[in-house]
Amino acid sequence: MIKVSVMYPNKPGARFNHEYYRDSHMPLVKARMGDTCRFYTVDKGLAGGAPDTPATYVGMCHIFCDSVEAFQAGFGPHAAEIMGDIPNYTDLQPIVQISEVVVGNA
Repeated sequence: MIKVSVMYPNKPGARFNHEYYRDSHMPLVKARMGDTCRFYTVDKGLAGGAPDTPATYVGMCHIFCDSVEAFQAGFGPHAAEIMGDIPNYTDLQPIVQISEVVVGNA
């Protein structure tokens, strides 16, 4: 299994609409990707690791897929639409990382 993490750096003055991201953007991603997206999570940054420091990321999502190929097959055909929705909730540039999930513990 792989995890695609999309992270939005916490920058002073940046715009990020958490409600739109949670209620509109990510359901759009799931709808377009269908079963190639096994599930996803959405995070809202609260704080940094040290006391009284801001969160490193204002928001992020993690999309879980069976493989990189499955992600590409599900996301690729809809990339323009999904990426075109970003200005509806933020003016930040996302950072993307694809990771192999080596341990899962529910």
